[in-house]
Amino acid sequence: MSGLNRLGLIEARELLRRRAISAVELTQSCLAAMERGRRLNAFITETPEKALAMAQAADARLARGEGRLLEGLPIAVKDLFCTAGVRTTAASRMLANFVPFYESTVTAKLWAEGAVLLGKTNLDEFAMGSSNTTSAFGPVINPWTPPGASPGLVPGGSSGGSAAAVAAFLCPAATGTDTGGSIRQPASFCGIVGIKPTYGRCSRWGIVAFASSLDQAGAFARSVADAALLLQAMSGFDPKDSTSADLPVPDWPASLAPRVRGLKIGIPKEYRVPGMPAEIEALWARGAEWLRAQGAEIVEVSLPLTRYALPTYYIVAPAEASSNLARYDGMRYGLRVAGRDLVDTYKRSRGEGFGAEVRRRILIGTYVLSAGYYDAYYLKAQKVRRKIVDDFRRVFEICDALLTPTAPSAAFRIGEKSEDPVSMYLNDVFTVPVNLAGLPGISVPAGLSREGLPLGLQVIGRPWDEATIFQVARALEEAAAFTAVPPGAVEV
Repeated sequence: MSGLNRLGLIEARELLRRRAISAVELTQSCLAAMERGRRLNAFITETPEKALAMAQAADARLARGEGRLLEGLPIAVKDLFCTAGVRTTAASRMLANFVPFYESTVTAKLWAEGAVLLGKTNLDEFAMGSSNTTSAFGPVINPWTPPGASPGLVPGGSSGGSAAAVAAFLCPAATGTDTGGSIRQPASFCGIVGIKPTYGRCSRWGIVAFASSLDQAGAFARSVADAALLLQAMSGFDPKDSTSADLPVPDWPASLAPRVRGLKIGIPKEYRVPGMPAEIEALWARGAEWLRAQGAEIVEVSLPLTRYALPTYYIVAPAEASSNLARYDGMRYGLRVAGRDLVDTYKRSRGEGFGAEVRRRILIGTYVLSAGYYDAYYLKAQKVRRKIVDDFRRVFEICDALLTPTAPSAAFRIGEKSEDPVSMYLNDVFTVPVNLAGLPGISVPAGLSREGLPLGLQVIGRPWDEATIFQVARALEEAAAFTAVPPGAVEV
């Protein structure tokens, strides 16, 4: 059967359960799509033999009536999740040959529910970036790049490989991580759905760390319902992660409905940033009207400390990165470049193992944590972060969810902002506050730019209230009726 790679998770699951298709057939279709779509550079490591073995085992369980939540469904995994026996690189030369002997908690949960591993997707090195151009394995090409266009469009970052793979129909869904917008911004750029749950909803154990108080695993899919299904399988308490919440995981797909009547949806006035394109402002207004037409009450709210979110983030995140990446010293694991003595070996290993963006953030983080500047920068940033959390808490006393743009632009060209890191960092202006406050956020494709590129709307919710943002996102999805297919999508 042709076109199986274009099935979504829920549609494919129904066909598998009815035995209308097999897990092997579905997996083979995705593997063929991956082969044809290699020009996108979405994958660092492909695992066809492992995928087919997992699919065969899934078919056997389905035949016995023992299918689990994701039985036989092929997915891609961001190459930041450790996978036992499968190379895990974090898109860095430092870990180019690292093969873990252990499994991250999130991926272990996915395999326990019957999911099939297609491969490990490309990303910005150590998840540091907003364009997926800092990878040691080369940039990912957004499938919305017109045929023959050069340079290509970025898919967003850091989870750009996962987003591009889902958008191009190489796989029905994929995992990602979000530290400052690294799921939601790529989802917007690639015209798919991306969900970052509440901090602590998914375990961080076995995920290569960037900024520990901000990192959170999440899901990419082509529909809100599929994203809810994948997130359900990924979530849950983990005693190995001290930040993991001991809370039950709701059955989000079962309760998913576009019910927004009676909900209060806040529009933060501070998110109208200078220089934001008129088409994004118009899409935002249109999204509010869609929700109002379905019975929601739209209210303007104020988050006055939003303007401090980016500078706060770019102090806290590099500081935590500096600490986390200190372990890569060329001694215990990772790249080792021999020097004249121990200190020279450290310098050479880290200098050659880390790319320019990672080195930049380590330097910033080391600076703000140094004895003379800790109070002036890092401690002050933590105090501002606390006030940003309080801003959201006050707003959620009167609102059920917030509606904002996901990103201040559509996808841009590879290399367009590489000489201006501050301009690149501004891509996260609408997503970073959510990470600082530990809130859930989801991006939904809602329209196209004048150039025919996807634009997303973001829904932000209260802590642990993913159910509401899924409902609002589903309402937006129905109203937007986004069915555009990228020109780089793969046919099998």
